Amino acid sequence: MTLPIIAITLGDPAGIGPETILGAWSDPGMLAAGRLLIVGRPEIVARAMELKRLRAEIAIIEDPAEAQPAVDMVPVLVAGGEEAIDVPAGKLDARGGQAAYDALHVAAQLALAGKVDAIVTGPLNKAALNAAGHAYPGHTELLGAFCGVPQPAMMLYLPAGAGVAGPNGLGVLHATLHMSVRDALAALSIEGIVESCRLAHEMLSRLALTAVDDGEPRSHPKIGLCAVNPHASENGLFGSEETEIVIPAMHEARKLNLDVHGPFPADTIMVRARAGEYDGVVAMYHDQGHIALKLLGMHRAVNITCGLPIIRTSVAHGTAFEIAWQGVADCGGVIEAVRVAGRLCHKLPQTVEGDGAEEVF
Repeated sequence: MTLPIIAITLGDPAGIGPETILGAWSDPGMLAAGRLLIVGRPEIVARAMELKRLRAEIAIIEDPAEAQPAVDMVPVLVAGGEEAIDVPAGKLDARGGQAAYDALHVAAQLALAGKVDAIVTGPLNKAALNAAGHAYPGHTELLGAFCGVPQPAMMLYLPAGAGVAGPNGLGVLHATLHMSVRDALAALSIEGIVESCRLAHEMLSRLALTAVDDGEPRSHPKIGLCAVNPHASENGLFGSEETEIVIPAMHEARKLNLDVHGPFPADTIMVRARAGEYDGVVAMYHDQGHIALKLLGMHRAVNITCGLPIIRTSVAHGTAFEIAWQGVADCGGVIEAVRVAGRLCHKLPQTVEGDGAEEVF
């Protein structure tokens, strides 16, 4: 089987992205997932290799097809300006935000052109990104702009065995993205939750595929809906979002032949999902999903962007400036993100209709 070509962006050079990527480089499972290449500045790659005592050569490439990764060979496709080299460790710096943006833009364009099969992104710092003049809340929204997709969705995914009992792992998709809780509640809609259920079903079906499944999902994903309010509002005592928005969305999703249930109190649905009762959960706002899943498996959780015409995964953690470039950051998230990207490459993503990708410079 031909290995997919997977481009890995370094993320913000002030954070833990470079050291975790190079610290994970020699992992057999990661190298077996695809033909890997790094997108970013080779000087930062070399610095991370020295920190992690990785004895390997850097091969500068101009085309992803040239990548021949090995334990002792790190292909690098240069992206970004030399100013990124001088970004200090653990400091918020606009140059770091620009470096993360540049690498992501190059990787996304390669994926859109079909020159790489997937991208895995190192963490960026949202404040540094904005300081560099790019007013996006994070990777998900920025990738949506690159790909011409107005509303991509975020799923955190734990593979099977990583703290969850389900045979296909557990995915938590978020109905709203990076915004305040007040704004997230105002943004909830029947249509948005139905679309979240559809995207969760599509991604979970793809993740359940195996080489012998002959291209069909192994199972029909069972999805649970989080309630917005405590105790699912206790029949309206604590709010009306359940009866006015979430329950109607569940009925609409079922009309699409989606196996959707709920809404259930957010504290109990995650316990049931961990035990394998549900393959996926739709959370109504960012922390409702993030906190629970990261408690289950912080360093094995994978961030997957749903609804794009390209495959993108990432670690589920941030830049961790407080421990950056000290050699202590956990590399497990990088390994899982690359392995999940490799799995997704064996089934093509859905086609996204629209006016085409937006060039954002």
